[in-house]
Amino acid sequence: NVVGPNFIGVHEMLDPEVDAIRANADAVAERIAALGGEPIGTPDSHAPGREPLQYPVNKGTTTQHLKALNEVYDKVVADSREADAALDQLDPVSEDMFISQIGAMEQFQWFLRAHLEDGNGNIPDGQ
Repeated sequence: NVVGPNFIGVHEMLDPEVDAIRANADAVAERIAALGGEPIGTPDSHAPGREPLQYPVNKGTTTQHLKALNEVYDKVVADSREADAALDQLDPVSEDMFISQIGAMEQFQWFLRAHLEDGNGNIPDGQ
């Protein structure tokens, strides 16, 4: 439910990232299966008891959605870096795959921030 004058540009910016996230999730599931595990795609199976990430915007402007998405990326990237630290000793191939995925998420978050930032590198409050 993104609306506003930048709708089409933001929509086109987000589409490749949605595709990349789906591909990354599939790659992780395939890696788990390749190692003899059983990939389970529900959020609770990954982090039992953890509260799901909140996305507070329903219908809103591109700026509102990008700000909310930036906050989600802050959490996902931080959690991914923490999980990556555990992979270091467990499986270097999985760690390499994960590092690549984290790098892609960080690059996309940079795209979001570049869209939101003012000339001083700050994300202004408001709409």
